[in-house]
Amino acid sequence: MWKTKHKIALTNLYLLLMVTKVTSGVKISVETLYRNALSNPQKNHYFFSYKITIENLTDCEVKLLKRHWQIFDSSGIYNEVDGDGVIGKTPSIKPGESFVYESGCNLTSDIGTMYGNYVMEKTLDKTQFEVQIPEFLLIVPARLN
Repeated sequence: MWKTKHKIALTNLYLLLMVTKVTSGVKISVETLYRNALSNPQKNHYFFSYKITIENLTDCEVKLLKRHWQIFDSSGIYNEVDGDGVIGKTPSIKPGESFVYESGCNLTSDIGTMYGNYVMEKTLDKTQFEVQIPEFLLIVPARLN
């Protein structure tokens, strides 16, 4: 069963968006942040960071093997990204524990979205399964006015 939750916090400094989804007992939470200091709107360069928390709600250890991203930019650009692990790691996560990492994404417009999946493996029997990464919004705070 998949569940998605959305939470939005807006201050005069930044927009923080958070989404959560549970797939096969693994909970993925994503927080996004527009990074004004690393962006240059005059040159169509918008940088967003995201923090992902992977929580193991199952009763067995799991290992993250691969990732697949689909990235949509409102300027019409679509990218897919595949790779082993995340940020150079293939973490094993014990029951009740979590793994947190941060990464970023460049867009050519001030609005976009990302979603994807992880290929995970139960370390006990090497069974592989997919965990969905919920779709999350990448948006410059001024666009909400």
